Order: sequence, then structure tokens, then C-alpha cells
Amino acid sequence: MIKLRYGNTNTFYIPGTSGGLLVDTDWAGTLPQFYRAIKAAGIGMQAITALLITHYHPDHMGLAGQLQQFGVKLLLAEVQRPFVHASDGIFARDRRLTFLPVDESAAASFSCGESRAVLKALGVDGEILRTPSHSEDSVSLLLDDGSCFVGDLEPLAYLAGYDENPALKSDWEQILSRHPKRILYAHANEQKLGGTP
Repeated sequence: MIKLRYGNTNTFYIPGTSGGLLVDTDWAGTLPQFYRAIKAAGIGMQAITALLITHYHPDHMGLAGQLQQFGVKLLLAEVQRPFVHASDGIFARDRRLTFLPVDESAAASFSCGESRAVLKALGVDGEILRTPSHSEDSVSLLLDDGSCFVGDLEPLAYLAGYDENPALKSDWEQILSRHPKRILYAHANEQKLGGTP
């Protein structure tokens, strides 16, 4: 796994045996910075075959439409479909930005229950979980190696301060039941669990 930081959102590249998976992008207009980041990391554009957006807020999906035009397959969980264009209006207000809306007709749509097979087609072992406490369309990616990508899910360290948020507790209970070894956030540092070195 390679972390790419070219704006305000952590983007992750996961190489699979049959393709490479990108988790999240950054704001629209950051494509030149994205190119520089993948070049510095030694990742060729042709190695990125699929993209998963943890949720459709503008700082996570801004490049999704452009990457689709370059042949990257968008993995779209069915629970996310109603929210795919939620950020389009935000980008439309700034004419200086290069923004292409997501083409949902070209996306690979799946239910979270089918996610293991979708990932397996890329040669990636893991599953995609619905974790809606941040937003209704939020999903988390949990790899079998113990890496868990949670987007903007409120950090585990803050959980004790959210006694009145059963949805957040439920999301973390679901994730922790899979015994992850490390949590990778979109806007925070990686958190290691279970004594992982």
C-alpha cells in the first residue's frame, strides 16, 4: 500500500495481482498534483485500474470523473448511488476548476455483500463495509492483511467522547469485529492496533 498526499486528503494505492486500486482522490483541480504524486511514488497511470470513493464529499471524489475518462473503473457501492452527484453543484460554482461529474453508467455497481468478489477480481483480498455514521454513503475498506481504510470516520481514539452517537459506535464495533491491525484515515495519521510493530 502506498499513501499519496497531494492535497488535503490522503489517497491510497493498493496493488493487486490483477490491477491496482485507488482509495479516494482529492478536490477537483488537483490532477497535476496527482500526476506528480504517482510519478514520485513510481506508480504508472496504467497501474491504476479501479477507484473506490469512501464517500462523495468534494474532497474525496473531485478527480473521480476525470480518472474514469482515463479508463479507471469506478467501484460504486449501491448505498452510494443516490449521493454520487452530491458535490457537483459545489464544483460548478467555481468555473476555474476542471471538474467532470462521475459517469455512474460506466461504474461497477455492487452491494457491500458482493464486495469480496469485486475486490478479488483485482487480486485484492478484503471487503467493503457500510459505515454510515459520517455520511449515509460512507464505506470502509478492510483488507485481509488487517489494513482498514475508513475515510472520514471519526477516529477510534475519540470514541469515548461520543456516548450519544450509537451509529459511530456501531460502525467501530463492525470494524473491530474483523480485528484490523491498522486504521488509515483520510485526514489523520495511521493508527496501529493490537501491538502491531
